[in-house]
Amino acid sequence: MSLPRFIGMVFLWLPLCFAIWYFGTPVLVWPVGMLVKTLLQSGFGDFISGVELAHGTLSAMTTLRPENAPLGSRAVLVPEVNTLVYSFGLPLFCALVLAARAPGWPKKLVIGFAILLPLQIVGVASDVLRQVAILAGPGVAMQAGFSQVQREVVVFVYQFSSLIVPAVAPAILWVVLDRRFLERWRVAPR
Repeated sequence: MSLPRFIGMVFLWLPLCFAIWYFGTPVLVWPVGMLVKTLLQSGFGDFISGVELAHGTLSAMTTLRPENAPLGSRAVLVPEVNTLVYSFGLPLFCALVLAARAPGWPKKLVIGFAILLPLQIVGVASDVLRQVAILAGPGVAMQAGFSQVQREVVVFVYQFSSLIVPAVAPAILWVVLDRRFLERWRVAPR
């Protein structure tokens, strides 16, 4: 298959892959939600009291009082994360695999999902922590026990997980899994 034909096939697969990803959200993000819940409650159980996932939005219930809460109120901080932000690379990966039509493509899709899953978990968890440690204000960060260095780490992981990983990881993963397909395009030395 020529490079222009391959690119055309990727663009043909993308709308279908994005539609399946979007409408399949409840199934596709369920493992992310369950594993983020386990991670947050085991690692930050002193202030994360529960985690819920509904329609792709993860809500983390906390015991933290918002800085602007009126005195005497029972208000608590509840960070919400759109999990699709961290999984939009899945349709791209699927379109690349399907367009290449390489042998073993179903296995590659499963492997890709399994490898991209931890990256999504880190992204969603770091977004929750960013909302607690940064966006909610220094008073909430102090309630949660975040030091300045920990806040900086949270911001770095969040930025890397939201800006770089969702777009780059699927492409790198596809290159690794479909290396033979790519080698056919390599020009022989003269």
